[in-house]
Amino acid sequence: MQETNRREWQVGGMDCASCTVKVTKAVEKLPGVGDVRVALMSERLSATLSEGGASPEEVEAVVRRLGYEISAGRGRPAAVRRDHADHDHDHGGAGEDPGHGAPDHGAPGHVHSHDNPADRGKAWYATTKGRLVIFTGILLALAWIFELLTSAEYGYWAFLAACVIGVAPVAKRAFEALRMGQPFTIESLMTIAAIGALFIGAAEEAALVVFLFAVGEVLEGVAANKARDGIRALANLVPKTALLEEGGTTREVPVSALAIGQTVLVRPGDRIPADGTILEGSSGIDESPVTGESIPVSKGPEDAVFAGSINTEAVLRISVSREASDNTIARIIRLVEEAEEARAPTERFIDRFSRLYMPAIVGISVLVILIPPLAGGGDWDTWIYRGLALLLIGCPCALVISVPASIASALSAGAKKGLLLKGGAVIEAAATTRRIAFDKTGTLTHGKPVVTDLVAAPGATEAELLAVAGAVETGSSHPLARAVLDRVAAAGITALRAREARAIIGKGVEALVATPGGEVRAWVSSPHHAHATGGIDAALNTRAGTLESEGKTVVAVYDETKALGLIAMRDEPRSDAADAMRQLQAMGIGATILTGDNPRTAAAIAGGLGMEFRAQMMPEDKLAVIREMGAEGGVMMIGDGINDAPALKQAGVGVAMGSGTDVALETADAAILRDRVSDVPALIRLSRATMANIRQNITLALGLKAVFLVTSVLGITGLWIAILADTGATVLVTLNALRLLAYDPGREG
Repeated sequence: MQETNRREWQVGGMDCASCTVKVTKAVEKLPGVGDVRVALMSERLSATLSEGGASPEEVEAVVRRLGYEISAGRGRPAAVRRDHADHDHDHGGAGEDPGHGAPDHGAPGHVHSHDNPADRGKAWYATTKGRLVIFTGILLALAWIFELLTSAEYGYWAFLAACVIGVAPVAKRAFEALRMGQPFTIESLMTIAAIGALFIGAAEEAALVVFLFAVGEVLEGVAANKARDGIRALANLVPKTALLEEGGTTREVPVSALAIGQTVLVRPGDRIPADGTILEGSSGIDESPVTGESIPVSKGPEDAVFAGSINTEAVLRISVSREASDNTIARIIRLVEEAEEARAPTERFIDRFSRLYMPAIVGISVLVILIPPLAGGGDWDTWIYRGLALLLIGCPCALVISVPASIASALSAGAKKGLLLKGGAVIEAAATTRRIAFDKTGTLTHGKPVVTDLVAAPGATEAELLAVAGAVETGSSHPLARAVLDRVAAAGITALRAREARAIIGKGVEALVATPGGEVRAWVSSPHHAHATGGIDAALNTRAGTLESEGKTVVAVYDETKALGLIAMRDEPRSDAADAMRQLQAMGIGATILTGDNPRTAAAIAGGLGMEFRAQMMPEDKLAVIREMGAEGGVMMIGDGINDAPALKQAGVGVAMGSGTDVALETADAAILRDRVSDVPALIRLSRATMANIRQNITLALGLKAVFLVTSVLGITGLWIAILADTGATVLVTLNALRLLAYDPGREG
């Protein structure tokens, strides 16, 4: 057992994936520091500090030496006890990469002139990078003016001065990166290229390259900040203050100060400040900020509401059920941030490729400089110039950012539509889905069955049937049990007292019921089980079959002395289920119902939706079917996140369906918040669009590199084109990834 402290910081200016690697590796080397996590899009660093190890100040010092700005984050220090087995307790998520960057995540790239966190929200020209662009631009302009007013000879010295002054901060960062064991950064290559250009007399071009590099830095920062806007927008959904009601009066307090159990007043048009339960009032609640559902939902007393939702009609009194740091919006933001750590296989491959690619480019550049002059008598200045251009072209920054930029945009776009995917690995797996298995109750159907038929057995009455059924089902939260209890209440019948209730897995429930004639054991079970054990006769079993063929779920009620009868219920399919199945079929994806219900009811539901089905499935049966489907290709499982947990974990992608519940957010690999079956094809469309975007980015990054590598060696393009190709490719790739922010996965085609 060890006393540890979890700390968070905000790190300014991380513009590409390799930035997170540098921070992670540097902090992990400190004594007593573990579980280091760096999120690029949220600019967040978190780590666990052990007692007697490195202090928070030492962590901050290491990060600053890398050239980044760092400040204390929004997270409060929290002492927790953990042993060696308590791994991933605080931030665990399905599909996470336990290596937090992995040994091969060492791609070279930028060690940027990192923004101060205070720069956030400022115009580009007011930021640290913006001021550098303006400064280097002025130097270049002054050099040109000086050359025009004097001569080319004096102009050379002006350009040399402009280049040296402009490249100095870049060279400083290159030296710091080299000390940290990062020799192949764009800063080091820039410094070499600029100094080399000065030695061969290309001072004007060297100064121009320094200026264009600074411009590229600003553009990359702007593009990265644009990608972060989606997460920032989520955080801004929750109001900063709330009207707290105490002792009959109200006062305005910070939302962060609200405690569980307090009562808040929400006026029409206001955003709800906390997750909670309505105590008084009925109103339309616009949940689109949370779930993406555009149509307001009518809610009243005892209904749950989410922070960030909008009260549209009447005053509500709401009891707070979650603290601000744990409301639905906060948990969605955490999931989106932590999803960055669940890296896609494509991203891991690109990182490994980049580690080999960069040294290879440096080697080729050296050969280009040496071989033509030594072997063919070429001009040294010409081939040094071409080799330097090749160095600038070679930096793989665009390639490294191509995958995480697309994934970050997709995660943000999905969150706005109520689709939560826990990382790039989940997106990649979802894009290859060929079969989907659906749970029935609460997934394809509303999960709120109602009693349609009561069939009393000979010698029993409906009142007796309901009284015993209500006794056995009392305390159960199963949808079928709730339907029975609702009918008991509606009939004005008082359920008998019961004790020792227990579930018979996959078959029903039994309990000891106190009847007027004494205590007897009674059952509410499937007709098949009841008939097999002698609980009901053949006539009742036949009647049960007839009801089941009508798409109804039937339970038999009996005790140890006699049969009491049948209760039939029906749970209607969701209104969009049939259209969702049509969309999946058009996408070439097969769909199957896996249900514990009887074959006749399953056939009735599946027939209406055009699906295959497997009925009377125990949890272990569902698991076996998922394994069987998985052997034939990518398989996705859609369930409620509780009863289907084994199958959800076994599937290539497990998707929990639920309106912002703990289970929907924290179980499985993805979650659909709107309870819409049509969001299943939407989730797959988003994943496929993301993978297509990634392929475009990789093609764009490698294609531009290939073209300009050839033109640089042939002498067609020079140094300033080389730096434009590097920074330009990075910006183009990022802008292409940002297109996903506007993607509507609900639209077909």
